[in-house]
Amino acid sequence: MLVVVNQPHINNFKIEGTLSSSFLDSLKKEFGDSMKIIQKDEDEEWIDVCDLDWYKEMKAEETPGKNLKFYRKLVGMTQKELAEKLGMNKQHISDMERDRRSISKKTAKELAGIFKVSPVRFI
Repeated sequence: MLVVVNQPHINNFKIEGTLSSSFLDSLKKEFGDSMKIIQKDEDEEWIDVCDLDWYKEMKAEETPGKNLKFYRKLVGMTQKELAEKLGMNKQHISDMERDRRSISKKTAKELAGIFKVSPVRFI
């Protein structure tokens, strides 16, 4: 069982494991509709997505350039806008996105700051 609570005055928190009904009742009383209970059936098996074949295939196709393009589009930024933020020209961004030009560690750190992800995504 997983209990997730999301209230403005309380940081999100999760409780996992077997919980007594009295403890659940206390949580329901305190947090009401902002609490979500996720129960796992006893016969249900949970699998790590990283172990699935389709995930491994998708991960193998992932490149720093594809990641750059994904994150840039995710935030609605044009190549020109990103180039201006990084102090480079639009063609440089285009070449990185098409994996024609590698992404330096320095640029990866700058991209990580812009998109709020790990620099590893771009190396």
